[in-house]
Amino acid sequence: MNLLALNAILALGFSAVLGHFTLAGFGAGFVVGYLALWITRPLYGENRYFERLPRVIALAGYFLGQLLASNLRVLWDVVTPSHGSRPAIVGVPLDARTDLEITLVANLVSLTPGTLSLEISDDRRTLYVHVMFMDDAERVRREIKEGIERRVLEVLR
Repeated sequence: MNLLALNAILALGFSAVLGHFTLAGFGAGFVVGYLALWITRPLYGENRYFERLPRVIALAGYFLGQLLASNLRVLWDVVTPSHGSRPAIVGVPLDARTDLEITLVANLVSLTPGTLSLEISDDRRTLYVHVMFMDDAERVRREIKEGIERRVLEVLR
């Protein structure tokens, strides 16, 4: 059985023992189930579940931080009398190769305020991104590659 599914079943069982099914109860059950599975990990043989879950949490934390910072920057640009936006389109070379990797990178870029994924090149090696605040094209490329793309690839590979 997939360890993620087993962990979810343990979390549901934990919620059932508590007697109420809430998101907090499920989350606590998920943590307890993860710890139980981690303690018994020699029983499952070689499994990447215990490496992948912390990376997923790190990706979610990084994305939420970027989301907050981008929202504040866009908000500041909207409420101030002078507009600091300098829109541009930047080509970002991708290390992502599969449809899932490319889609996840493009969608996370689009979900961040001030950026929008426009198109992927025909050879699937370049993602074209519209940015609202163009200070330095190389910095934008580096932030996307070392930020979102690197973390997505760590989770999926």
